[in-house]
Amino acid sequence: MMMRSMTSSATSSSRGIAAIVGVGPNLGRSIARKFAHEGYTVAILARDLERLSRLAEEIAREKMSQVFAIRIDCSDTKSVREAFESVLSLGFVEVLVYNAYHQPLSNNCWNPISFQHLTLDNFQKSLAVSSLGAFHCAQRVLPAMVERGKGTILFTGCSASLNGITGYSQLCCGKFALRALAQCLASEFQPQGVHIAHVIIDGVVGPPRQRGSIGDKQSSEGTMDPDAVAQTYWQLHVQHPNAWTQEIDLRSSVSRFL
Repeated sequence: MMMRSMTSSATSSSRGIAAIVGVGPNLGRSIARKFAHEGYTVAILARDLERLSRLAEEIAREKMSQVFAIRIDCSDTKSVREAFESVLSLGFVEVLVYNAYHQPLSNNCWNPISFQHLTLDNFQKSLAVSSLGAFHCAQRVLPAMVERGKGTILFTGCSASLNGITGYSQLCCGKFALRALAQCLASEFQPQGVHIAHVIIDGVVGPPRQRGSIGDKQSSEGTMDPDAVAQTYWQLHVQHPNAWTQEIDLRSSVSRFL
């Protein structure tokens, strides 16, 4: 059965729903906080409902907004369908941010895996989360966006979206496919009023920095502040249709170009 947890304040949003798929403690959380701050009812989706519910409560208290925590497994078609039945029951999804990626339980996803040691299950799961999950989520929200002639879909990519990297076959193949999906959808649906953009995160997104502290300065390793990255997602959403961005790449000012 689909599980859902809801946290809300007394203040109700007059805007649509912002659905953020793939919410962890860094970038996903910051994107959710930004859209909640701007007056959206926010649905946050990830596999761990217990952790997600804590984030929902935190954001709802801080931003005085409605935040719903909904469990989703982006590699499972049935789970995506059930999750978006819950999301769509909240109202019109004006914004979809697809920020999910597959992290094997037995391996940090940023550690390279030799192709000879890459399992079929790991490869298929990564493809399913990066591309098939995005496909299913987009199909769920696009009909209403097209009907209303407005909406935004933002896909999160990375440097593996552009280049095949030794030890990252599973990540690169999934992210290559996600980039192609973003381009195809933009070509088809932007003339119908739906803004679709692909955001390439060329670097490591760390935890939010404390403003006004030493941590507010740029780190020598080039770790990116998720709140700063989330600001770009918001700017993409509010862009004028006469000047829509289809793809953008973000990196720290001190990181090297890949």
